Amino acid sequence: MRRILSTLFILTLLLFQRLPIQAQWKRQNSGTDADFRGMSAVSARVAWVSGSKGTVLRTLNGGASWEKVGVPEAESLDFRDIQAFNANVAYVMSAGPGALSRIYKTTDGGKSWRIQFRNANAKAFYDGFAFWDSANGIAMSDSIGGVFPLLVTGDGEAWNLLNSKRIPPALPNEGGFAASGTNISVNGKNDVWFATGGVKARVFRSADRGKSWNVVDSPLLGGPPRGVFSIAFQNRRNGVIVGGDYEKPTRSDKTAAYSRDGGKTWRLSAKMPSGFRSAVAYLPGASSVWVAVGTNGSDFSRDGGETWRSLDTGNYNALSFYDSSVGWAVGPHGVISRFVGLPKEVRP
Repeated sequence: MRRILSTLFILTLLLFQRLPIQAQWKRQNSGTDADFRGMSAVSARVAWVSGSKGTVLRTLNGGASWEKVGVPEAESLDFRDIQAFNANVAYVMSAGPGALSRIYKTTDGGKSWRIQFRNANAKAFYDGFAFWDSANGIAMSDSIGGVFPLLVTGDGEAWNLLNSKRIPPALPNEGGFAASGTNISVNGKNDVWFATGGVKARVFRSADRGKSWNVVDSPLLGGPPRGVFSIAFQNRRNGVIVGGDYEKPTRSDKTAAYSRDGGKTWRLSAKMPSGFRSAVAYLPGASSVWVAVGTNGSDFSRDGGETWRSLDTGNYNALSFYDSSVGWAVGPHGVISRFVGLPKEVRP
């Protein structure tokens, strides 16, 4: 009898550990059916969102309400990335071939927008951008003829191409994924990384704002339509990449890896997320805590990306955190959800 009870206890515990964890995201009313891929959390009360149909939203009350502050007459644009610095200043990037790739800026909370960059190369397709501060940023395009066009701004106004000779050549058909605006990441004052896919899953890194570059193969799934979809760094040494095969969202092998040396080397996670993941973010102020989202759910890691556990099964494209307790995830059909918090550890 004791053996039977012991066996039942173990089976019950294992079943309990595999049960879906209570949802850790609280849905908010966006007032639109746009597909969101850009998310920027500024504070506990201020956040910005961007997406299809030229949609840009802003909240000033923690998401209790969202207001439309989009670019006028931009319904044909798909804003795949957004970076805000306060309630008034924000940059938004649209992705697409040729002139559909653009960068706009507002300094009055979206009342007016100025176009800063309109892509003139029909073969270029810009995927995302990242900022060291409100005046210094960098943007990445898919490769053209073996070259990755990279834009930089040093005054928050003009964008100029980096010298392509300083960037390692691209492989045939190698590019980025404009799935969440997070295939390029910066840290500190000078470090920048961008990640690719389509042939191999690679990571490019620079410690001097793009003056010089190195590139390494990552262990994530490569080959179309696979690769690294998102990259982020907690500091200049500790980073995480996620991705996989977006056509097979439940495939979980080789979907996450971590680095402890600034992206020089990458190790596969010992326990993977639950499937393809399009975005990953570090929780500022938390010790080695990360969250990743994708089309079949979200996961968290408490050990810097070495192991992952499921949060829920919601469909999300992108996420952003202000601190360890404040953040949002966004997805298709107007989905905006505020972070509720990490679940308590399962105990016997």
